[in-house]
Amino acid sequence: MHYWLMKTEPDAFSIDDLARVKTEPWTGVRNYQARNYMRDGMHVGDGVLFYHSSCPEPGVVGVAEVASEAYPDPTQFDRKSDYYDEKSTPENPRWMLVDVAFKRKLGRTIGLDELRQQAKLEGFALLQRGNRLSVLPVSKGQWNHILALE
Repeated sequence: MHYWLMKTEPDAFSIDDLARVKTEPWTGVRNYQARNYMRDGMHVGDGVLFYHSSCPEPGVVGVAEVASEAYPDPTQFDRKSDYYDEKSTPENPRWMLVDVAFKRKLGRTIGLDELRQQAKLEGFALLQRGNRLSVLPVSKGQWNHILALE
């Protein structure tokens, strides 16, 4: 089992939205490294820390799990989508996604400032200067430590 952190802006898709729909395709990822994590690293049952970004209190707000193996993101083929990619074809898709399933909402937001204060999280990809990826690997130790902060 592997662990991941997936960022979303809560005004676009929040933990409450995921709780309501139960499972959601993680569309719109257009960074090659994030795509590679989903395509090559994620497997059904992997744990996901659900993270709200670009909001007044960024932080971990819930737990989800990977609910599918990677498959082509259909938004890349939709000319009306903000995520349309004219160089991508159904025969040779560039962008992949996984489905993410709701597990639970945390009792409180574990904020970015609090995460930065945790000595045990040194080396955590989220806290690295300049790291803006929307999908990040999380070690088992980091996973356990973050959830213990709840």
